[in-house]
Amino acid sequence: VLVNPLKVNISPGTSKDEAEATLKAALRYYTFWHTGEERYARAALSPNFIDLNLPKGRAQGPEGPLAGSKGFRAAVPDLTCTAEEVWVQGNQVIGRLRLAGHFTGTFGKLQGKGQPISFQAVDIYTIQDGKIATNWHLEDMLTLMQQIGAVAAE
Repeated sequence: VLVNPLKVNISPGTSKDEAEATLKAALRYYTFWHTGEERYARAALSPNFIDLNLPKGRAQGPEGPLAGSKGFRAAVPDLTCTAEEVWVQGNQVIGRLRLAGHFTGTFGKLQGKGQPISFQAVDIYTIQDGKIATNWHLEDMLTLMQQIGAVAAE
């Protein structure tokens, strides 16, 4: 069962069939982040996938997000991903996401104490041949770092 967005916006001029085909890759990728199950990432990402703002130390291609998810789930094993709002225009999908869970594992040198985490992210995908070819993303890392105690909250 794929993640179901709370709200979907389809741009004028994009047919329902086109939108559904484009959206399917995004929903698979959101489901990967929601479940941590590799099969969803492999179904969503092109073999030539490019992360347009690749985090330092992460491999380019599908292996990068797989490693990123595994590392983050070591810190937040019950991680969930909610697609709060999604926009589809042609072969692009923009998603406003909320990631949440409890920091019970380790993140760098920090050990979680079960504190809740909840932060937003925005992803912009370009879909080619039914798969995500590129992703530009922005996560609210300040909120996350404050919640896990890496940065003092004001």
